[in-house]
Amino acid sequence: MLNLTVTERQQLKARAHALNPTILIGNAGLTPAVLDEIAHTLQHHDLIKIRVAGEREARDAMMQQICESLNAAPVQHIGKILVIFRPLDEQPEKKTGRRKGKRPQTKKQLGSRS
Repeated sequence: MLNLTVTERQQLKARAHALNPTILIGNAGLTPAVLDEIAHTLQHHDLIKIRVAGEREARDAMMQQICESLNAAPVQHIGKILVIFRPLDEQPEKKTGRRKGKRPQTKKQLGSRS
């Protein structure tokens, strides 16, 4: 489980304020399918909100289990909302040599770039 400093946690709380819950955990609890979905979501988003049904103690236990099994950090637990953070894996961007969303340049355009 990741540990965050107080300032990091405050910054993440501020970022999470505008987010909507991306995962909903119902009465069935934290099933392996739900845990896989959370892991998949954390691959694309570093900060997520999870809405959980059930008692407070059960929500605390779910947050601990999620963070330990996915190597994430608990940011906040307010009511039925859990906020979880895991840094994204840094992947080098591939450069294709083309401008995104535009047609390739013509020979005339390439020649005038000097």
